[in-house]
Amino acid sequence: MTVYVSGYQAVAILRGGPLTQIRETVRGLQEIGVDVKYFDSWEVPRFAPGDVFHLFAANIGTYHLAREIHALGVPLVVSPITYSRHTPTFVRRALVFSRLLQKIGPGLWSDYALCGDICAWSARLLPNTSAEAGLLRDGYGVPDRKITVVPNGVDARFASADPALFERTYGLRGFILNVGHIGHTRKNVLGLIRALAKIDHPAVIIGRIIAGPYGDACVREAAKHKHILLIDGLDHSSDMLASAYAACDTFVLPSLFETPGIAALEAALAGAKIVITRHGGTAEYFNGNAWYVEPSSEDSIRDGIVAALQAEKSPVLRDHILKNFVWGVVAEKTASAYMGIAAG
Repeated sequence: MTVYVSGYQAVAILRGGPLTQIRETVRGLQEIGVDVKYFDSWEVPRFAPGDVFHLFAANIGTYHLAREIHALGVPLVVSPITYSRHTPTFVRRALVFSRLLQKIGPGLWSDYALCGDICAWSARLLPNTSAEAGLLRDGYGVPDRKITVVPNGVDARFASADPALFERTYGLRGFILNVGHIGHTRKNVLGLIRALAKIDHPAVIIGRIIAGPYGDACVREAAKHKHILLIDGLDHSSDMLASAYAACDTFVLPSLFETPGIAALEAALAGAKIVITRHGGTAEYFNGNAWYVEPSSEDSIRDGIVAALQAEKSPVLRDHILKNFVWGVVAEKTASAYMGIAAG
């Protein structure tokens, strides 16, 4: 069995969690002996019986590839990377409405219809949380037999991160940290900056600044506050990024939702206390070892950060993540899902 892996075309441009998830899953599978290859869209594929195609993301960026792989009869495994704050009932009704629109006017598509088709074509879906699995089952009508929850993962190297490099370079330690894109509204960086403005404590935000109304607003707002430092992106493999995690006191990810936010796993592994959104299945990873906030409320974000800053650090969360969410564990569960397809 050979496993071919692909995602949407812009994944390497956008960077972020999906790119890390794909690369680390491939590396983990290779380390346990799975024959896995990145799919090359410029080569005519020659699939053999028993091969599997693993696609990351169920959206417009992967739709046509998923359709053609399904048409070839190759078993399609999909890590949907999809979540919605809407209820499964809303998603189900939106999907019905989308189907009616398609009958009325071919070419009228919605995100729900695209995701729904990819789910229907898949032999197995690998959501990152049981909350995402529930949305697939109750919103998109995917039968339980096709769903296997495989968690997102983290590189164990962050457990040995050294704070010295960041402290020496920026003169900061024990600060509040956020890592992620600065420009996507889902990451809620503007709300975070406004909450940080009410806290007299050094804060660092690291992320690729995306030009546009939202990203520009984040830069302008941060510039008003001398205790907030913006760093325009660090590569995921950077020693400076790992050092920042180790040097901070509290890591904050108040996104509209996360499943669960790889950066938060990395920071926790480096010893940071975690303040994170309550939406998207985050509690399935961090249990009672994090402060959960409502992203729409700056007061909630501020209160969560203040509470975390006042608490002592504990190794409990770090040990929990090392046991359950490093990429080796993820690779084993992913390989098991492939075997389940082969077994019928």
